Amino acid sequence: MSAINLKQKLSLFQETWTPKIIGELNGQQVKLAKLNGEFVWHAHENEDELFYIIKGQLIIELRDKTITLNEGDMYIVPRGVEHKPIAHEEVHVMLFEPAVIQHTGNVKHELTKDKLDWI
Repeated sequence: MSAINLKQKLSLFQETWTPKIIGELNGQQVKLAKLNGEFVWHAHENEDELFYIIKGQLIIELRDKTITLNEGDMYIVPRGVEHKPIAHEEVHVMLFEPAVIQHTGNVKHELTKDKLDWI
């Protein structure tokens, strides 16, 4: 195992809403993603999901409130909570999620990714 440089890893891809796995620990995967636009409303029934903002501003809409995250902020979406991430400009984010999590929970959408790549 060697050090992982997040900027270098982020330079390896351009696609949005397609997380890339950069590490795994204790059944959790560490992922990087570039986000732009609106994602789909979804929930993860059995898994919490951590968003850490590396660059930009991410809005996470919940059914009862809106969370605004800026660079250096993090937020944990509790399991079972419906949420919709929105990025008005490109956002770089690190995600911590159980390896078994489904990209869009129980929602099938054109943005759903069934298999994620390691970089």
